[in-house]
Amino acid sequence: MNYQVVLGDWAAMAADARPLREEVFIIEQQVPVELEWDEFDESSVHALFYDENGVALGTGRLLPDGHIGRMAVRKAARGNGIGSAILTALMNAARVRGNVEVVLNAQVHAESFYARFGFVREGDVFSDAGIPHIRMRHLFE
Repeated sequence: MNYQVVLGDWAAMAADARPLREEVFIIEQQVPVELEWDEFDESSVHALFYDENGVALGTGRLLPDGHIGRMAVRKAARGNGIGSAILTALMNAARVRGNVEVVLNAQVHAESFYARFGFVREGDVFSDAGIPHIRMRHLFE
C-alpha cells in the first residue's frame, strides 16, 4: 500500500482529523461529543495517515507531556498497518523532541497492539467515556 503519514498542528490537521474522530469515537463508539473535544488539540502534534488517493484513513495525537491519544482508524481500513504507522510516527516525534517516554490510555481490547511496540501495562482497568481502558507506558532507550 502506498501511503503517507503527515504530522502537523491542529490548524493544519483538523479538517481531516475531526471527521475521522467523529466517525470512530462519537458515532461508532458512542463517546459523548463533549468528551471528545478538549483543549489539548491545540497544543498537540497530530498525525494523519493518507492512502495513495489522498484519503485520510487514520489519526492520532501527541500531547506536549508525551501522552499519545485519540488513535483512530476507519473501521473498513483496520488491520492494514495504519495504526502501526501512526503510532510509529508519533513515537518518533516524541523521541526527536526529547521525551524520555510516552504514555497512553489504551482501550483494553487494544492492549496487545500497544504491547507489540514495547508499551507496558500499569495499574488497573478504568473506565473512560464508558469504555474500559488501561494505562500503558513505553520508555525510550
